[in-house]
Amino acid sequence: MSDYAEPISRLIEELRKLPGIGQKSAQRLAYSILRRSREDAERLSRAILDVKEKIRYCSRCNNLSDQDPCHFCVNPNRSPETICVVEEPNNILSIEKTREYHGQFHVLHGALSPINGIGPDELRLKNLLARLKEGNVKEIIIATNPNVEGEATAIYLAKLIKPLGVKVTRIALGLPVGSDLEFADEVTMCRAMEGRREL
Repeated sequence: MSDYAEPISRLIEELRKLPGIGQKSAQRLAYSILRRSREDAERLSRAILDVKEKIRYCSRCNNLSDQDPCHFCVNPNRSPETICVVEEPNNILSIEKTREYHGQFHVLHGALSPINGIGPDELRLKNLLARLKEGNVKEIIIATNPNVEGEATAIYLAKLIKPLGVKVTRIALGLPVGSDLEFADEVTMCRAMEGRREL
């Protein structure tokens, strides 16, 4: 038997299904929702339903958007000659924060992970290959995560794309700004040495 009234229990259980939300966080969120006005709760529920009803995949790059093609794909100020390939839509935000990249994007919605049953067929590659066949793309920048799955995905993409005559690059990986060399593991240090550039 639950210590909470059934509606509170249900709300906590649903909140716990969100990534990074454990039992305590779910309880805090549930009680925060209870303390707010009915209008706040309605706005929250409407926002959740709007996301489910209005957000879809861009048919060109697979980004999540309320328009198709998305605003990155239709922006005339973005170069179609460069495509940055990322694992998830939220990775685009990290790249956009730099204000240095002015090309287009492609979202895979995952990374190769045989253990989790994710092979090449589970990645969203078909429309990337179609874009490459248009002949406008000169460079693919692979910006997958610096982990085993991300590295495997980067290698697979390079082998898939290079024969098409398109330049394939990988984002530099290494030491974060503000860190100390003594705390770097050997893989990070190796990547930092490989990614060095002339000053």
